[in-house]
Amino acid sequence: MSAARPLWQWSAGAIADAVDAGTLAVDDVVAAHEQVAADWDPAVHAYLHRIPGGRRPTALEREGSEDGVAPRPRRPLLSGVPVALKDNLCTRGVPTTCGSRILEGYVPPYDATVVRRLLAHGAVIVGKTNLDEFAMGSSTENSGFGPSRNPYDTERVPGGSSGGSAVAVSTGTAAIGLGSETGGSVRQPAAFTNLLGLKPTYGRLSRYGLVAFASSMDQVGIFSRSAADGARAFAALSGHDPLDATTLPDPPMDLEALDLSPGTAEGLVVGVPRALLAEGVDDDVADGQRTVELALQAAGATVREVHLMPPAAWVATYYLLATAEASSNLARFDGVRYGLRAPADDVLELYRASREAGFGAEVKRRILLGTYALSAGYYEAYYGKAQKARRRIQADLATALDGCDALLFPTTPTPAFRIGEKADDPLAMYLSDIFTIGANLAGLPALAVPAGFTGGGLPVGVQFTARAGREDLLYRLAAALEQQLTDPMERRWPTRRS
Repeated sequence: MSAARPLWQWSAGAIADAVDAGTLAVDDVVAAHEQVAADWDPAVHAYLHRIPGGRRPTALEREGSEDGVAPRPRRPLLSGVPVALKDNLCTRGVPTTCGSRILEGYVPPYDATVVRRLLAHGAVIVGKTNLDEFAMGSSTENSGFGPSRNPYDTERVPGGSSGGSAVAVSTGTAAIGLGSETGGSVRQPAAFTNLLGLKPTYGRLSRYGLVAFASSMDQVGIFSRSAADGARAFAALSGHDPLDATTLPDPPMDLEALDLSPGTAEGLVVGVPRALLAEGVDDDVADGQRTVELALQAAGATVREVHLMPPAAWVATYYLLATAEASSNLARFDGVRYGLRAPADDVLELYRASREAGFGAEVKRRILLGTYALSAGYYEAYYGKAQKARRRIQADLATALDGCDALLFPTTPTPAFRIGEKADDPLAMYLSDIFTIGANLAGLPALAVPAGFTGGGLPVGVQFTARAGREDLLYRLAAALEQQLTDPMERRWPTRRS
């Protein structure tokens, strides 16, 4: 890494290598990123809780545990790397609010597994980031603590629900960001902020310590500025967790065996469902996809057309299943055990008053929708049919991948929209996730990658989807694009406006 480049622009890999070599002090890394955060955050509100000096791993945390949750790594992959965490990942001694007033002031007594693994690999936790309340939203406007803003245009949204982590990495206040994905909440913000955003195979990353929204789809996701950095973080975090029965028995991804050098896309077949481009896709987004297709062909890959069912079916299925699971998962927030407790004369009034005061409008909307779908007389008509539709979607994606290594289509139909533009139209807001939901319903890995900019300077993105367990292939494709289009470290950084 060139010494002329500001430290906050260094890649995660360059920081880790220099810290391990003893040529870079962690104090200097943290100070550089804190200065950028002080400059940027008043304008974009990426963070809900900053940790002065960063939370650094203790000797015991670096040693890892003997229970298999955070085993001592063969070699640390993230030494000194500043990482921002979405504020629905439990972090010992640091408030975890899920962007909701109902959890204001809650401080967990334990770390999520992904946090323990970050610390075992030497990472520095610099803060907890803003999000749509309980990860329910596509714009980070639904936070109980105010919206985040897109650094490329602060009048626009950064996407959601993991918008705060996306903004943190995009502006250089962290080198890696963790979010969560239920229906596109990492990939959509990545597309809006010029980042890579990984939604892993369901079960590749532990959900222990991730506050649940829809448990059959929730996954921790990773924001990075390059394929190499994203792969490094995924290798550090992946692997079985005995505390999470839904994790796969697969070992962590072997970073040393992952080849991201030129030529690794040679011979790969990428399927493009062209009919999706007719689904209200903005011209700039369509142009970005065409640019990516040409770059893949230049890298030696074959691009061919495939067919998928209309993605509107994904949206309908997702919003029945996700709201039903949310209704069940959020029943625990009742004013009794932790969080906000409203004054009341009896227990039923306590539940009602606490939930009324603590939950925002979007969370209430989804709880009502989910409770209705699960209610007697409607369960089979709505929830049961949605589960059958989910199986058809899984089969449809599997068929499309037959004969292909990956699928390519837009991440979002449009670039980032203006703050407030869709706030009063929930259906329009839900449709901004129309292309991302399928991977969550099917449990497949998907990676959003930058695909250029609009004439007005807004980022656009595309995404790759592959078979379960092929995150390595997704990062190979992303690296091939970087080699064809631009050096990721020569990225177009957002410019702070006074």
